[in-house]
Formats: sequence, C-alpha cells, structure tokens
Amino acid sequence: MHKIMLIEDDRQLSELIGSHLERYGYNIHKPIDLQHIMESFTEVQPDLVLLDINLPYYDGYFLCRSIRQESTVPIIIISARSTEMDQILAMELGADDYITKPFTFELLYTKVKATIRRVYGEYAVTDTGELTIAGLKLDSQTLAVHYEGNKQELSKNEYILLKKLIEQRNTYISRETLIEAVWDSLTFVDDNTLTVNMTRIKQKLSSIGLPNVIASKRGVGYILNVSSQIGKKNE
Repeated sequence: MHKIMLIEDDRQLSELIGSHLERYGYNIHKPIDLQHIMESFTEVQPDLVLLDINLPYYDGYFLCRSIRQESTVPIIIISARSTEMDQILAMELGADDYITKPFTFELLYTKVKATIRRVYGEYAVTDTGELTIAGLKLDSQTLAVHYEGNKQELSKNEYILLKKLIEQRNTYISRETLIEAVWDSLTFVDDNTLTVNMTRIKQKLSSIGLPNVIASKRGVGYILNVSSQIGKKNE
C-alpha cells in the first residue's frame, strides 16, 4: 500500500481528497501541524506528496524545495494558482506535476496512479548502471548527470527525459513520445509541462559545460546533438 502525504490546509477539501484516494487503497497521511511539515515528512517517508501552495507558516514552494533537498519522492502540486509562471516555478523547484483547482477527483486519481506506476511500478526506472556518451555520463543510482568533473542532480522526470534523448541521440524525438515516456498519458498532461522540464534540463547541462546541446524544432521535437556539440569539445 503506497503512502501519500496530503498537505492541504482546507480541512474539507483534505477530507474529500483523502476519502477518495483511500477507496483505491492508498494510505493517506494528513499532517495537522502545518508549522512542522518537514518533521512529519521525515517521520512518514511517503511514496508521493500532494502539496498545496497557499499554506500558513510556509508556502508550498518553500516546502517543495525543502522536500526535494532531502528526497526524490514525487511531488504533485495542487493549487488554485493557475498562471504559467506558477507552474514553471513549481517545476523548477522540483515538482513532478501540477493540478489547478478546481479539478475532478478522476483527474487527481489518474495523475496519482500514473505517477506511482511510473516511479514504483511497471514503468519505474530499473537500470542500475551508468549511461555514457562522449564524456557525458548519466548515473541511474544518484539521478545525476556528469561532464568534465562537473555534476548536476536531476529529478526523476528530468532523468527519464535525458536518458531517452541520450539513447536516441542525434535523432529528433517527438513531444508526444517524450510525454508518454514520463507521464504515460497524453490526455492529462499540459504540453507546457514538457517544455518546463526540457528547459530545466538545458539549464543544468549548460551549467556543467554543455550549452545548446539540446535543440528543438517546432512540429518535430527535441534532439540531443552529440556530434556537433559534445563531440567537438572532446576533439
């Protein structure tokens, strides 16, 4: 039975979400003391976190970053904030998905089920080694990317996307294929979610010495151009 930590200060909504997900066999933990969320997180060690943004004491962005510093547990933001900037900020702080209020319980359950299946179930990352190409190393154990002595940690989503690009390097991969590789369903994923994750990957690669190694073409997809970028740096 997977444990879900539900961090939501609206008591009525929290009860409704909890009751709905418990019907599907999930073990729901709803911390009462919202001033000591991280202590509760450490104690519970949940398999997934559902996190509101507008909270007393600490907002969801701060908690998302704090959780990500300690764990790679998947985080789904649930918020009434619906602007693109709010979603981008959440993804940059480590969130795996974003649901805007109001939402249907069917949508929530679908996203929870898909995330847990991806992280822990049949679609979970199971490789136990390293993937290396022209000095670029992707480590499945630490979810980190290395290049010329530099290192950047990745979220699970970022790891899966970069792994896909490396495996099919020098070939354009469609947005639909990348979305399916991470989120399973095209129906319930905002196309902007992929854009945010890819932008984050590009920033991390640039920070370790590989700017512009990922290119995109409208209507075609994304490509990791090893020959023209990484290869030149190693000549």
